Amino acid sequence: MSARPLPPAALAWSVWGLGALLYLIGFYQRVAPAVMSDRLMAEFAIGGAALGNLSAFYFYSYVAMQVPTGILADRWGPRRLLTTGAALAAIGTLIFAFSASLAWASFGRLLIGGSVAVAFVSMLKLATHWFAPRQFALASGMALFVGIIGGVFGGVPLRMLLDAFGWRPVMMVSAAVTAVLAVAIWLRVRDDPTDRGYRSHRPPHAGDGHAVSVLQGVMRVLTYRNVWILLIVPIGVAGAVLTVGGLWGVPWLRQVYGLEARSAAAVVSALLVSWALGGPLLGTLSERLGRRKPLLVAGCAVALACWTLLALVRLPLPAAIAVLLVGGFAAGILIIGFAFNKESVPPHLAGTASGVCNMGPLMGGMLLQPAFGWVLDRHWEGAMDGGVRIYPPEAFQAGFLLIAGCIAVSLVLAILSQESWCRQRLE
Repeated sequence: MSARPLPPAALAWSVWGLGALLYLIGFYQRVAPAVMSDRLMAEFAIGGAALGNLSAFYFYSYVAMQVPTGILADRWGPRRLLTTGAALAAIGTLIFAFSASLAWASFGRLLIGGSVAVAFVSMLKLATHWFAPRQFALASGMALFVGIIGGVFGGVPLRMLLDAFGWRPVMMVSAAVTAVLAVAIWLRVRDDPTDRGYRSHRPPHAGDGHAVSVLQGVMRVLTYRNVWILLIVPIGVAGAVLTVGGLWGVPWLRQVYGLEARSAAAVVSALLVSWALGGPLLGTLSERLGRRKPLLVAGCAVALACWTLLALVRLPLPAAIAVLLVGGFAAGILIIGFAFNKESVPPHLAGTASGVCNMGPLMGGMLLQPAFGWVLDRHWEGAMDGGVRIYPPEAFQAGFLLIAGCIAVSLVLAILSQESWCRQRLE
């Protein structure tokens, strides 16, 4: 009997690509509040802390879903999980679009975050079945690239649409697009090429790890020093990018430097792009050095220097943008952290360790976005413009000082990490 052929590349990438589109939408929703901040503050008559909390509702559910998503991907399969995630994301976006109160808007954001959280793990699971092992790294890198495209679309293009149509109609259309994606995923995506009559790339006897509960797995991986260190380090470093790039960067650039909304959104998009470029470049350098810790420490140190400078000195606009982009690039050590974390535990715990580690960056956005807003409100002097609070430059500098303090903790912990020498731990 002749062996079935492997799936053609076009089919494999189209299946994976539909999952990637949900990840793109998730990243778009993650950063959208940055260019909507003035509209949301005026619409719901809220200050910085409340706006930060509204945006962070996305992260609350996203973080909570990180570890369970791996279990659901194994039990349901990517097709069902992605379809359900896209459908719930569409519902959440619709609730957000029609929200008459802050509570309903927060619930919409909560539903969006928890539903799009399934995209990344599902993409990786599809890649193990539809792509050859040598292409897995390419698919992983493309995932980050696709996410950044979503982040860029949530910048200038979104602001242009908001100016033309208003935020509620734009969110309604976003909900409709996400609903169409849910239908497309159900019709096109299959968990394994064998469902389409092709041979799978997944090894025939690949196991899914030891049968332990989610709680047991999490408690076990946290007994390894590097796991909890690499969970906490991104809270400051990556959290800084998600806080400024995902919410407070546009108000800062508009209120302190007088940029109009689209120009401010362009700078924020550039921050996300610099973050995306830093990941693969620093990751490649780490592989060539055969070490993880030095670059992790260096990245934390550079990020600390950048955010401390923004906190202590009111720089001219070109210099402030340059420092912002360098800080974003340094945050690319996030990619090194993922590899470092996986190498720090035995292979059968790598999946759980990755889920735990992936919580760190999102926890950064979850904690720092509302905390930054709280700091702004503490320094507010009563100025308003069209229902939007206007904060003095010192308020934003105090927020940057908070970020710098968190990154200082990241730096200390990075120094305490144990080098893996780019080799997988076996015991």
